Amino acid sequence: MVTAEDRSTRPNILFIFSDDHAIKAISAYGGDLAKVAPTPNIDRLAREGMLFRNSFCANSICGPSRATILTGKHSHKNGFMRNTGQGMDQSQWTLSKALQSSGYNTALIGKWHLKTQPLGFDHWEILPGQGNYYNPDFIQQDGSTKRFTGYVTDITTDKSIEWLEQRDQSKPFFLMCQHKAPHRTFAPPLRYLDVFDEVEIPEPANLFDAYTNRSLTLAKNEMEIDRHLDWAYDLKVRKDERGEVALPKPDRYGTPEYNRMTDDQKSEWDAHFGPRNRAFLNDFKTGKMSSRDIVRWKYRRYMRNYLGTVKAVDENVGRLLKYLGDNGLAENTIVVYSSDQGFYLGEHGWYDKRWMFEESLRMPLIIRWPGLTHPNSTAEELVQNIDYAPTFLEMAGLEIPEEIQGRSLVPILKGKPTEWRESLYYAYYELGEHAVPQHFGVRTKRYKLIHFPVTEEWNLFDLQSDPNEMISIYDDPAAQPIRDSLTKEYYRLREFYEAPALPKPVKR
Repeated sequence: MVTAEDRSTRPNILFIFSDDHAIKAISAYGGDLAKVAPTPNIDRLAREGMLFRNSFCANSICGPSRATILTGKHSHKNGFMRNTGQGMDQSQWTLSKALQSSGYNTALIGKWHLKTQPLGFDHWEILPGQGNYYNPDFIQQDGSTKRFTGYVTDITTDKSIEWLEQRDQSKPFFLMCQHKAPHRTFAPPLRYLDVFDEVEIPEPANLFDAYTNRSLTLAKNEMEIDRHLDWAYDLKVRKDERGEVALPKPDRYGTPEYNRMTDDQKSEWDAHFGPRNRAFLNDFKTGKMSSRDIVRWKYRRYMRNYLGTVKAVDENVGRLLKYLGDNGLAENTIVVYSSDQGFYLGEHGWYDKRWMFEESLRMPLIIRWPGLTHPNSTAEELVQNIDYAPTFLEMAGLEIPEEIQGRSLVPILKGKPTEWRESLYYAYYELGEHAVPQHFGVRTKRYKLIHFPVTEEWNLFDLQSDPNEMISIYDDPAAQPIRDSLTKEYYRLREFYEAPALPKPVKR
């Protein structure tokens, strides 16, 4: 039972959550973008806290990841298995309800994406669906919707700080500040439209992946920069500025973000993209660009916009940290930075997520807990988003329900040796979106086994010798011992987590 004294000394928890933030786009994690696109404020959290190097999601898609965090359970247990489902079952135990009932002042601001109305929050303002980057709408607690002029990342932070100002200061707080960025359509704030124009953005080695030596399903994907990024929707080449130039497919959508802008905002947008688009259209029209040149142009445009949205997220992390410091809250506030999953930044020729390859399976996790976690520390343990809820419960001094499938990270944060899991279970349940099939798997520190039940295929990767996951060694006779071991572990984890039946194979 939590006493009045416990309530006054329990730490505040600030959970800053972005959407589709690849660890490669966080400079604290290193990599080839660290120097060209630094994230100094998120890096500050890592310097002052703990960076988790082996943090993974259980199901790489927006809604299911959020449901997993709130429940501490895999998707099949919490009922939110895919974005196209019925919505979050709010009758079950959730982290927010537990913290609220124990005396925390709770708030959720920003992206929700779980369809049903949030519960367990004293205050909430959420984006409808995916939300918009410019002049976004927010659903209010009374059910009304209000539009706010400006950029969504700034506004989400404004609202978070406003709530912190007005909260019940007799209670500890739990605030979920949840950004839309850097989710598609990768629209930066106007002030950062040109910030990466003069930066040479390195290409991943497998930008032109041919999808050989692995599952046949890979080649059927619909998330390639080459074949599937939309000219207007993603790449900002509007249809009304092309004249007689006919660009290759896909060209399905318009520019909904542009249509939301004020005239002044459109003028800034046009001043930036207009001359750059005209130069590209001229080069395309006159045949100066090969097919690979076009892919590289699309990659650079995509990355500049994506990194511009990340820069705004990082800037707003800095605003929140400043607020905590300026108001005497830093020492008793745990700050967590994470994202619902990773994202492809051209690896395998892709954008988006879903596949159980490293770029989307990994999710950033950085925790600053003043007085407990040693500054500039790292954790190598295999952790997953099922672990967030039990971690927050232990931080708040609460019991962890038996139904929770994750484990508290508090012992790791304390730097105390503890017996930890040696493998993780992954399940992707979405039905055909981006032509990514349902697939399941197990990951250890060195190996990864992926099962594609519908095509009756298995892929096995040695992440030490093949970190880019280009060649499956599943059928290599030399790999039989590890293949047998991981297959056994895969079925053990399915039984342990009480996973549902696998989808049935389809004859090819």
